[in-house]
Amino acid sequence: MESFTVSESPLAELIRGRRTINLFQPEPPPLATLLQAIELARWAPNHKHTEPWTFHLIGPQTAERIVDLNAQLVAQAKGAAAGEAKRTRWAAVPGWLAVTCECSDDPLQAEEDYAACCCAIQNLTLHLWDAGIGVKWSTGAVTRDPAFYELLGIDRSERRVIGLLWYGYPASVPEQRRKPVDEIVVELP
Repeated sequence: MESFTVSESPLAELIRGRRTINLFQPEPPPLATLLQAIELARWAPNHKHTEPWTFHLIGPQTAERIVDLNAQLVAQAKGAAAGEAKRTRWAAVPGWLAVTCECSDDPLQAEEDYAACCCAIQNLTLHLWDAGIGVKWSTGAVTRDPAFYELLGIDRSERRVIGLLWYGYPASVPEQRRKPVDEIVVELP
């Protein structure tokens, strides 16, 4: 494989520097910054320009209900102590956002729309990271529970949850490593 060098542009640094954040400072970021990120998210590539995404801003009352639901689900699966530990951790999250995708009866369109929503989330997370705001993108069991859809007022036959996003100023930033490029590229003749 031919050797290469990667640009050290601000964009390259932003992409390499972004991390999934698990612990946040208590102060919520400004709504205006989140709305700017959503504005950029909608520019993600999407086949046939379907724009299948919807961004659900989750306020404190709904977030509290999600925390309760998740604590209950965890307690059922792992016991009361695990449920309460999860409740404590989730209750400390300063910002909540859910991203949903329009459902399609066409399997290919559904896959393309899912991919477009994932690209939109990446745009959103990069903009927030550039503003000093971290994100955790969760696809845990709570996001597939019928009660979660009810809490957000989402009809499962019309929309699919792509992710529950926590956002806020990072309390800590974890280290990351990636495989070298030569381990993930296959050259074909």
